[in-house]
Amino acid sequence: MEFVTFTIIVDDIVYPDGHTAMCCLGGGGPQTAFGMKLWASDQERVGLAARVGSDFPSSCQEWLQNMKIDVNGLLHWPYPTLRAWQVLEEDGRRGQIWRVELGEEVWGMLRPTISELPPIYRKAKAYHACVHPSTLDKDFMQELRSTGAAVVSIEPYTHAEDILTRSELRTLVTGGHIFSPNEKEAVSLVGPGPPLDLIDRLVELGAEVVSLRRGPLGCVVHRADTGETWEVPAFHGVIRGLLQVSEDKQIEEAGIIGVIDPTGCGNSFCGGFLAGWVQSHDILTAALCGSVAASFMVEHEGIPPPQLSTLKAQANARFQLLRTHAKQLRLD
Repeated sequence: MEFVTFTIIVDDIVYPDGHTAMCCLGGGGPQTAFGMKLWASDQERVGLAARVGSDFPSSCQEWLQNMKIDVNGLLHWPYPTLRAWQVLEEDGRRGQIWRVELGEEVWGMLRPTISELPPIYRKAKAYHACVHPSTLDKDFMQELRSTGAAVVSIEPYTHAEDILTRSELRTLVTGGHIFSPNEKEAVSLVGPGPPLDLIDRLVELGAEVVSLRRGPLGCVVHRADTGETWEVPAFHGVIRGLLQVSEDKQIEEAGIIGVIDPTGCGNSFCGGFLAGWVQSHDILTAALCGSVAASFMVEHEGIPPPQLSTLKAQANARFQLLRTHAKQLRLD
């Protein structure tokens, strides 16, 4: 197994105009797996680990099957599958309302321990996990590192509500080889400042590779060993300008739809970034892979349709279009 990610929640999405998209795969794991699968070779396997109930929707199972995502890491147990309303607001806010009763078992459903998974999952080349920014997931991050995986990628799934000690911050940002917060999450950890200042503080705490996600502004990425830093704009911000002045065949090949729903874009970015990094060990390539993966996620309600061969061809076209707009920066 080359890539493994975690967590499933079935989302019922309510959009600002009141219309809904029901029974969508969510929770971060499927979106991350999508980003991984978009760039994985035919020989590289992507696995998803979580617990699901007997009520896990057949449409969700079919999507995973059609995307050729390994589901041997989906463990069944006698509770309902986690399901929630995701209520989106015009200003970008999102509220989550659980549709199932929650108890202590919720943590085990979201993310089984490595020891509970099939042997092939315990020997993955790379893992990506969403974690709480507190010390709640300290043991899990250590467990991932102890597998001997070539790369462990860590993504906070929310901002920090409390001030973390320097020791706690160091534990978090060094929990993986890659640390990928969004801008709000980074500010909650190391205080306000421009992107390069945020990255500099994270590197000072021990981060090896930082991918700072900035939503519609794109991302800024950095590797501490070489000091290499790149800014990559969001794909749809670039393409809006190109569409006004060009009818280039490459734009047509990119299969552009338009911005519809940002849910899961950060997760898909992380999946694409990890796949690109494992394959190339090049920070710009990884950032472009992540950005392109997010560009597909934002074009769909829920998760993109499982048309893998078409998506891969479009992804390559988008990669080339976006590459020319990347800008190298200096982190002094």
